Amino acid sequence: MKQFTGAGVALVTPFTADLAIDYTALRRLVREQIAGGIDFLVVQGTTGESPTLSAKEKQLVLDTVMDENNGKLPIVYGVGGNDTRAVCEAFSHIPSSVDGILSVAPYYNKPIQRGFVAHYKAIADATDLPIIMYNVPGRTGANMTAETTLELAEVKNLVAMKEASGNMEQIMEIIRNKPSDFLLLSGDDAITLPLIACGAEGVISVVANAFPTRFASMVHSALSGDFESSRKEHYELLPITKLFFAEGNPGGVKVALEELRWMQAHMRLPLVPVSDGLNRAIVAETHRLESIVVV
Repeated sequence: MKQFTGAGVALVTPFTADLAIDYTALRRLVREQIAGGIDFLVVQGTTGESPTLSAKEKQLVLDTVMDENNGKLPIVYGVGGNDTRAVCEAFSHIPSSVDGILSVAPYYNKPIQRGFVAHYKAIADATDLPIIMYNVPGRTGANMTAETTLELAEVKNLVAMKEASGNMEQIMEIIRNKPSDFLLLSGDDAITLPLIACGAEGVISVVANAFPTRFASMVHSALSGDFESSRKEHYELLPITKLFFAEGNPGGVKVALEELRWMQAHMRLPLVPVSDGLNRAIVAETHRLESIVVV
């Protein structure tokens, strides 16, 4: 599944002042990712504010990204939920031209480990597309253990895990024991470099929305074994990475994207704008990073 290695980006959804989707800005965002050296695009993950989009809007966003991308990069589409039957049904509406699916672990109803296994096996049976699983207990309320991930890694079209548990020991256990053709992708921008050093094959990033060239360079340097360069890039990005997530996601990265004049920073409720102090800090750090030439 080499098409899902390297620097992936979880695309934000731009909105106009009246909270309609800004498709012009979305096209600009896709072009910037392609030009910046990003390896694959993820459409309608949580960073894209997917819970607030209607089914029709999600389809239009996917259509717009696919049209602007025009086959240049692999596209992963986010389809997940805590009703297994509904997820399986949703798969029937995904265009065959999509390259893969990102499916978050069931949230809120907090299944036990056998429930995670049964859920992912059921949705794997419902599609021929490759599925990237997504463990993010900070959002879902329940953690998928290393043992559960490794059991599911044996299922043919469960091809990767986006790991955002923050548990390094757990993640290293997966990397140590996983099949060679199963990918471990970082779900935390701040620890992408150390995870790649441990054997992860890439990342699905939020920060890359605003800094695709810089973030892709850091990932590619690390994957090629050039840790001197990747460490430098990692530490240049670390301050703004922390700022982006200080008051939730994607409020922080949208401030930077507005400062770059790629889109406006609007979000749909229940998300609200970041505080004035954080806004000023992100703007200042965005200008600092923009002044540093990517080698």
